[in-house]
Amino acid sequence: MIEFFESHHHESFTVEEIFAALNGQGISLSAIYRNLAELEKDGGLIKTVPQGSREAHYQFVGCDHCKGHIHLHCVECGKTTHLSDLGANKVARNALSDSGFEVDPTATVLYGVCKDCASRRHQEGRK
Repeated sequence: MIEFFESHHHESFTVEEIFAALNGQGISLSAIYRNLAELEKDGGLIKTVPQGSREAHYQFVGCDHCKGHIHLHCVECGKTTHLSDLGANKVARNALSDSGFEVDPTATVLYGVCKDCASRRHQEGRK
C-alpha cells in the first residue's frame, strides 16, 4: 500500500479507490482500513473530507518531499500540494507571531481553492 501511495504522492484517494487500485494484490478492504488508520496515526497520511462530501480522502505524506511541509488542499478538485518552506515560514510568522503558538507542519492542512479551480471559477463567472 505504501508503494501505491509513494507513486501517487500528489493525489488523494477514497478507500474505494485504494481498494480498486490494489484489488489484484489480494488486500482485503478491512486490511486497507486498518493500514490507513495506522498510517494516519503515525503521521504518514493526511485525511481530508472535501466540502459537500461525506467520503474521506487519504494522501500519503510520509515520503521525504512531504516532511515538514504545510499542505494546501483544494476543496473543489481534491488536489493537495505543498506550501514552500518560505511560504510556510511566512504563514507561521505572520499568523501566529502574537500567540506564540507553534505549528506542526506535518499535521497542517489549509483548505481552499487551487489556482486551476480558481481560474476555472473566474472563467465561468463564479466566485
